[in-house]
Amino acid sequence: MGTTELVNAKDSIEQGILMIHWSGWRNEPEINSCILRSEKSRVNPTNEIGIERRWNSETTINYNPKRTRFRKQHRGRMKGISYRGNHISFGKYALQALEPAWITSRQIEAGRRAMTRNARRGGKIWVRIFPDKPVTLRPAETRMGSGKGSPEYWVAVVKPGRILYEMGGVTENIARRAISLAASKMPIRTQFIIS
Repeated sequence: MGTTELVNAKDSIEQGILMIHWSGWRNEPEINSCILRSEKSRVNPTNEIGIERRWNSETTINYNPKRTRFRKQHRGRMKGISYRGNHISFGKYALQALEPAWITSRQIEAGRRAMTRNARRGGKIWVRIFPDKPVTLRPAETRMGSGKGSPEYWVAVVKPGRILYEMGGVTENIARRAISLAASKMPIRTQFIIS
């Protein structure tokens, strides 16, 4: 499953271990199950109350901004090329956008998961875009007026030349295969580049 670490807890759980699944990169816990053990166990030989922390390789990343200054934004334009984020900064291989588009948080996560599953163990992946633009939608069959719709999902504004994903610590053929899977999840034309 992942690495396991035991952390002392000052909770009032009597002689037990509370298993918490830590989801996302912000360490937000999700309680999966509570296992009460009165006898000494391999995980907790001192029989003290603790929290068993497990990191799963298939955890999802939370792509919603923590807070924004305004709930709704104008649609904006996507003219021109990307002058920022258009060079490989962390890894050796990368996926570069060739067209302008809004890429949703679901598409970003689908691409990241495809790369992670294909590379399996070994290698590191960097996601270079973040969806920070809210997209609003009106309910179906609504009459004109009554203001702007409520925010439904988040998108990243991508211009041509923007680096979407980076990868390092693997051979070129593994990186090419993993990045091509991520490219198939994207709604735009992309290219594989090497630093």
